[in-house]
Amino acid sequence: MIRQLLKKLTHPFLKYGTQKYFLKPRAYVYEGIEVMVMPDVFPPHYTLSTKILLDYIKHLELKDKTLLELGCGSGIVALYAAKKGAQVTASDINPSALNALKEASLKNNITLDIINSDLFDVITNPSYDYIFINPPYYPKAPNNIKEQAWFCGENFEYFDSLFIQLAERQDKTILMILSQDCEIDKIKNMALKNHLQLDIELERTRFAERNYIFKIRRL
Repeated sequence: MIRQLLKKLTHPFLKYGTQKYFLKPRAYVYEGIEVMVMPDVFPPHYTLSTKILLDYIKHLELKDKTLLELGCGSGIVALYAAKKGAQVTASDINPSALNALKEASLKNNITLDIINSDLFDVITNPSYDYIFINPPYYPKAPNNIKEQAWFCGENFEYFDSLFIQLAERQDKTILMILSQDCEIDKIKNMALKNHLQLDIELERTRFAERNYIFKIRRL
């Protein structure tokens, strides 16, 4: 209750401050890898999900594993996985994000495949060893490409499409991070309709916000 009240009180100030701050490209660095986050790309700076995924990947043995970051945004997760030896594909619907990622891959001397794709629409590989997903989950129709990083549609259309496509694939390990702020039970039920189950792989609480990495498995 206290956390919700504080969030309600501070949100207008945070929104104004972050919008103003991210009107120009901002650098983000993890383990010596630097990316420039464009104004219309999901910023990992003040959100917890990206850092939690990066810390999780740190302990994985990824050498020669195939890995897809679906909806890569800044691409820092994809770059870090590639630095650890994975054969990485990074996909996103936002050309601005992908152009910045291409520049970051050159600057950091890290090789990976970069694909402009809405979910799996133009991804031809039928199976990866790992898929990482940091999805939009607020129920609102996005008005532009920037908002697609935050809003999943009024009726969670993003998850409808995601689970339908995942159910047809043969990937080994699919991991998705969600915050307690989203409607987790609704998302779980949507997965079940496609014979998929979300099991908690990791739970982290930071600054009074609980995040979960779920492993998506077939029933």
